[in-house]
Amino acid sequence: MTANTEIYNLTVNGKQHQVRDAWVGESLLYVLRERLGLPGAKGACEQGECGSCTVIMDGQAVCSCLVMAATAIDSDIKTVESLSTNGVLTEVQDAFITEGGVQCGFCTPGLVVAIEHLLNNNPDPTELEIKEAISGNICRCTGYGRIFEAVTTAVTTRKANR
Repeated sequence: MTANTEIYNLTVNGKQHQVRDAWVGESLLYVLRERLGLPGAKGACEQGECGSCTVIMDGQAVCSCLVMAATAIDSDIKTVESLSTNGVLTEVQDAFITEGGVQCGFCTPGLVVAIEHLLNNNPDPTELEIKEAISGNICRCTGYGRIFEAVTTAVTTRKANR
């Protein structure tokens, strides 16, 4: 280990992960993908503008490219990999497939995380609340119509399942 590296633990998806030989300035996105092998969050703009790297950190949706991993030591981090249980898709994931909200798929993990976060905190959002929740996520393929349909379908499914 060189003098410029660190060892620290992160809690990701409910599990402790030791991050070894890390540079203290590495982004959470880099650590998730490259050090912990969790490729769900995507790196696109690296400036917090596209939302493809969205994760939940301490109950808030954040762009992981803007968070220094070493500052997340005492945080609870949830990635898109934590959403489904035993391979069963969530209502949001299923609705994205059913409604055609997945095109190239690059933005999908960030959008799914943002929408899961929204619906977990607001099970019956208005159209404006949906737009606000995904406003930090850029999709260049769908035009957002199918994404809004996916949210509507997920809300309806969640209501029926409760």
